[in-house]
Amino acid sequence: MGRGKVELKRIENKINRQVTFAKRRNGLLKKAYELSILCDAEVALIIFSNRGKLYEFSSSNSIADILERYNRCTYGALEPGQTEIETQRNYQEYLKLKAKVEVLQHSQRHFLGEDLGDLGSEELEQLERQLDFSLKKIRSLKMEHMVEQLSKLERKEEMLLETNRNLRRKLDENASTLRSTWETGEQSVPCNLQHPRFLEPLQCTTSMQISYNVPADLTHENIATTTSAPSGFIPDWML
Repeated sequence: MGRGKVELKRIENKINRQVTFAKRRNGLLKKAYELSILCDAEVALIIFSNRGKLYEFSSSNSIADILERYNRCTYGALEPGQTEIETQRNYQEYLKLKAKVEVLQHSQRHFLGEDLGDLGSEELEQLERQLDFSLKKIRSLKMEHMVEQLSKLERKEEMLLETNRNLRRKLDENASTLRSTWETGEQSVPCNLQHPRFLEPLQCTTSMQISYNVPADLTHENIATTTSAPSGFIPDWML
């Protein structure tokens, strides 16, 4: 029956974690030794436990020789005017910065609630105080942002209210101007207007009278003698 696949995750149980570390460390050192013998390879292996204990393996007489060769391959040839001492100093600075980065990453995992099994009660209390301090600072900054946003909204509201008041004032002024103009126009129109003469009803009688300006010396006889119809007929109304 084959061996089951092991899930790669951190072992929470401290004893099981230490046992697994010892077994796999010895297996890794054995594999490094076999690789250097079988393949004639130059192998260097460095292991630090979670408690800071060092385990190393080197196929040569000294692991420093392999590290020096590693530095030459990594940083290349020395630049003009640069000595080996300066290169070694730069490498030491690189190691220090790398160690700081690892410490920061380890602290970040603690803040995220990870890798807390190795911490004691004092370390946990210190971590709790740091988290409380950070939480208070975050809440204080959040409150400042909220107050600032509230102040901006209040100023914006006041500006909108002022704009609304100005628009209402202009609307009232326009309405008052239109009202006064309308009243002035009504007063300029006369109120005693009469109907035109041509609209008055005609005063008529049942009998029609036609008059002419007849000279005083003109009589019916003169009219009869001076005026005659073509047919010798004189209308009755001329008699």
